[in-house]
Amino acid sequence: MTSSAKALMTRRHALGTLAVLASGLAQAQPAAPGGATDLRALVAAAKPSVFAIGLFSRMAKPAFRFSGTCFAIPGGLFVTCAHVVQLPNLANREFVAVAIPSPGGHKIIEVKVVATNRENDLAVLEPVNPLAEPVKALQLNNTLPAEGTEIVLIGYPIGSALGLHAATHRGIVSALVPMAFPLPTTTGLEARNVQALRSAPLEILQLDATAYPGNSGSPVIDARTGQVLAVVSLTMIKGTRESAMTSPSGISYAVPVQHLAGMIPTR
Repeated sequence: MTSSAKALMTRRHALGTLAVLASGLAQAQPAAPGGATDLRALVAAAKPSVFAIGLFSRMAKPAFRFSGTCFAIPGGLFVTCAHVVQLPNLANREFVAVAIPSPGGHKIIEVKVVATNRENDLAVLEPVNPLAEPVKALQLNNTLPAEGTEIVLIGYPIGSALGLHAATHRGIVSALVPMAFPLPTTTGLEARNVQALRSAPLEILQLDATAYPGNSGSPVIDARTGQVLAVVSLTMIKGTRESAMTSPSGISYAVPVQHLAGMIPTR
């Protein structure tokens, strides 16, 4: 056998060995969960369950005043943050309302608070009148997620400034941290916050995901299962509230849905 033939056979053997190794590695490595196609499907399935919430009055302009985001859960209920639910001005025939997308705009439905917990910054609401067409509900996962869990959050980060259009942001659970509600003032922790941290601190999720003031009440969804893990409560800002829009910190906080226990009425 000539030296050139031997070299060709050696090269073919080496390439064959590399192909076998590559095949073995491909089989050994599990497929990454939540690929691009899966994520698109997850968002498409979850988005119809997420709505804008605010106050509505036919006597006001604009008639709908946006305050945050909410989402539907089983039982015909909605979940949002307690600080999102504002007191209506009854003199103006104002009421708490959820804006549900419909052909040609949004259908406004009146809702009432059935449970609220300001220490956990959570609220549960239900329609005042039965809905003609029930909305799709998101499923809750009461297990505290591990750090590194991939998540998406869906909500209304700019409110009604550009129209009521829900947006999706992606990130991970970066830490589990203790927090005390109501939130401390700008001057520091109040005595009640310190006492709450010492006695029974609320463990919430720190997210490596960009959220804005309008995202309060947004569901934090497990990117693999589509189940809701937590509710966006606040976002860290670098300076003034206005800077949260122009220079977001990329750090947000969310209350695990396990704290809804006892707030959801039994049917």
